[in-house]
Amino acid sequence: MSREIVLDTETTGFDPRTGDRMIEVGCIEIEDLLPTGRTFHRLINPERLIPADAIRVHGITDDKVKDAPKFAEIVIDLCDFIGDAPIIAHNAQFDRNFIDHEFGRCGRALFPEDRWIDTLKLAQARFPGMANSLDALCKRFKVSLVERTLHGALIDARLLAEVYLELKGGKERRLDLSASRATVAAAAAVAAQGYEARPRPLPIRTSEAERAAHQAFLQANLKDLSLWEAYGLDMEKASAA
Repeated sequence: MSREIVLDTETTGFDPRTGDRMIEVGCIEIEDLLPTGRTFHRLINPERLIPADAIRVHGITDDKVKDAPKFAEIVIDLCDFIGDAPIIAHNAQFDRNFIDHEFGRCGRALFPEDRWIDTLKLAQARFPGMANSLDALCKRFKVSLVERTLHGALIDARLLAEVYLELKGGKERRLDLSASRATVAAAAAVAAQGYEARPRPLPIRTSEAERAAHQAFLQANLKDLSLWEAYGLDMEKASAA
């Protein structure tokens, strides 16, 4: 079973090296490209004021985070949720920069680079020269943006989970973020049962003379009769029944 974590962050700005901090993190757990229903979401006190330009993007104000925990207080829970799973993010270097910066402040080991999967790079490889922002991909894949008026870490992670499925060729396995694992398992069990045997086999419609002529033709024209002989045996059993 392939477990992955779709992650998104909201921040006070663009660069942690100039003092910007993370103010929200949201994660969605998926297994085999299906949601498990498990999520991780926290607002974070950035220990600094949030610029007006950033507030216009995500709507998170100083008042909303003044009583939120600091990153050091949520880092263990975040790491426990992510575990050893690959981390999927759009323009992953941005989120990774902030995660690495906050981990460094806490003295924690960083997630290795090879655990990060960048959906922006996946999209650029599939749609070279086209707009590949998360909004553009949602429109291209007909992923509804109706619930999203502002950027938010958890809702953006949900949208990205659907986009990631489509980038992985998932039209056949449409991602329903409200579906439960029990529902998916039940559907798989029904599919695995397949079709039952016919209660009454169909009658053979060829005559004995036609079957003999066909057998003579095969023997005269084909070197390897093993496959056809197998069907001939099945035919004889069916006619006997």
